[in-house]
Amino acid sequence: MIPLDTSPEALALRAAYDDQIRSRPGSGNGGTVELLGPLIRKVGFEGDGFVQYLGGIDGAELDQLIADQVEYFRKLGAKFEWKYYSHDLPADLPERLTKAGLVPEEEECLLLGDVAELSSDVVLPEGVRLREIASRADLERMQAMEEAVWGHSHAWLPDALTQAIADDDPAAVLVAETDEHEPKMVCASWIRFHTGTGFASLWGGSTLAEWRGRGIYRAQVAYRRNLAAERGYRYLQVDASPDSRGILARLGLRPVSVTVPYIWKP
Repeated sequence: MIPLDTSPEALALRAAYDDQIRSRPGSGNGGTVELLGPLIRKVGFEGDGFVQYLGGIDGAELDQLIADQVEYFRKLGAKFEWKYYSHDLPADLPERLTKAGLVPEEEECLLLGDVAELSSDVVLPEGVRLREIASRADLERMQAMEEAVWGHSHAWLPDALTQAIADDDPAAVLVAETDEHEPKMVCASWIRFHTGTGFASLWGGSTLAEWRGRGIYRAQVAYRRNLAAERGYRYLQVDASPDSRGILARLGLRPVSVTVPYIWKP
């Protein structure tokens, strides 16, 4: 795990993220969104839930808030995620969540960067080009590439990204292809522009094994950084897996918190 950046610049980025993104209700993706004092609760179109804790309470009051969410989703017969950040207070929040029956899954790292401080140079290996896509046919090709990378179904991807492209927080989807008569898709990612905030977020970044280590992912980060700059966004945000957090930190994004999804299932 790379160490977190606790410099004044990093803490200012984190404060902006907490203020503009974490406290923002956003959409319910066809479901519902409720602001319940120190908590935002979402129920998505497939029934699963998501809880964003905003802080400010402790002790028995916090325990009751957690118990209320468990009971709410128990009645729905749906699972939900409580997204925990390592800078959340109180410090024993993870123990309180576990005691209530929530189970932690793999941690990620929240990295933030000021667009003006990140490289704009899109450097690709010979024979590879970048292209923005939106058609169903291209998204289905992207699905096939993702399945080759990860070894399991990504049947959800064409529908999800079609919706994301047209969402209130619109997405742009980017692929790297070989420059051939019949191009081969070798890497894919997307960016979402969070309307009314200074933030855009980076997602994906899967690369076929034989094409890794050639700078394609780095080029996609720079290209998406440029899209954000063109649209007037000041910050980039990434929830990074262990595979990508190191390279993102080397590219200038600052690791500011560890995030852990705590899951409750009926």
